[in-house]
Amino acid sequence: MPKIHCLNNISKKGTDQLPAGYSLTDSLDEATGILVRSAKLHDTQFPPSLLAIARAGAGVNNIPLDRCADEGIVVFNTPGANANAVKELVLCSLFLGSRGIIDGVEWCKENADDENIAKAAEKAKKAFAGREIQGKKLGVIGLGAIGALVANAALELGMEVYGYDPYVSVNAAWRISSQVHHLTNLDDLCGQCDYITIHVPAMDSTKGMIGKHELSLMKDDAVFLNFSRDKLVDIPALEEALEQGKLGRYITDFAVPGLVGTKNTIVLPHLGASTAEAEENCAVMAVHELVDYVDNGNIRNSVNYPACDMGPAPETGSRVAILHNNVPGIISGVTDALSKKDINVDNITSKSRGNYAYALIDLNQALADDDIATIGALEGVNRVRVVK
Repeated sequence: MPKIHCLNNISKKGTDQLPAGYSLTDSLDEATGILVRSAKLHDTQFPPSLLAIARAGAGVNNIPLDRCADEGIVVFNTPGANANAVKELVLCSLFLGSRGIIDGVEWCKENADDENIAKAAEKAKKAFAGREIQGKKLGVIGLGAIGALVANAALELGMEVYGYDPYVSVNAAWRISSQVHHLTNLDDLCGQCDYITIHVPAMDSTKGMIGKHELSLMKDDAVFLNFSRDKLVDIPALEEALEQGKLGRYITDFAVPGLVGTKNTIVLPHLGASTAEAEENCAVMAVHELVDYVDNGNIRNSVNYPACDMGPAPETGSRVAILHNNVPGIISGVTDALSKKDINVDNITSKSRGNYAYALIDLNQALADDDIATIGALEGVNRVRVVK
């Protein structure tokens, strides 16, 4: 019986999706799968029973991905499940960045005891005057699930939208309106847009991608929104640009020491996906990914192993999952071991991704324990699992 261990509070709407035969457990030591949000797992020792970890959210910097892959543990995330929540907060921040809303609210609080506040407000409001976003240029860096939603919504608000994403997928391209101008150079986007919002994953290749050079190209009154990760921006260079008036305003969802209180900065306490709907969507998606892997061996939205889908496990025979390093000779070694035992392969799918690879094999009969041990002993194999 598969047992699922929840770290953090996972929406009941998600855990209610666990099928008959599954149960929740408070013990990590007996877990088949883990559902997690923000709990840090880098120092966690995983039990031999653990097959997968599903992150109810997009970011996975709290999970040791390579160590999990080496131990034959598949890590999932839930891309797009919280995209609408983040999109709505980005749109909210576009308005916050264009009008003196927060400053005006603070002024009203500070003058709450003034009996003539209404009259005083008529004089004071000139200090909070802003501009309209209609007709302005919005640059969207990263056109994935969130970036595409933001771009399309901004078009509906009457903005002229420019998108930059050298790695945009075919599926993502279909989601983006044809009215979005596609740029192939980040400098061009930084130099001409009134508003810029970034939506790319935090990786070694994207760390500090908005630095002194990019900031120097932005308009002096540009508004820069960051609802992805703080590491995407060179914070010292950003603080310098703000202090020198080289950037109109910075709005972010990440409270970084030293940045809070910086001139023309609005910092939110990581509210992007903090809606009941987003938490439910992420939990439901995480559970479905976990169950499909445990029951059928299928991998969807893994961040450390390749995608692989062979549909439901066969009614007769057996299905075997092999998680291994992406090196030559492993699949031939597996098929040789099977042929020596006169075990026929009905269907096989083999996929690779970076340093790791995955194979699903449907057989005409069940594997004996010694056959499993033989395959598991092949150099480069991280785990062999009989799915059914």
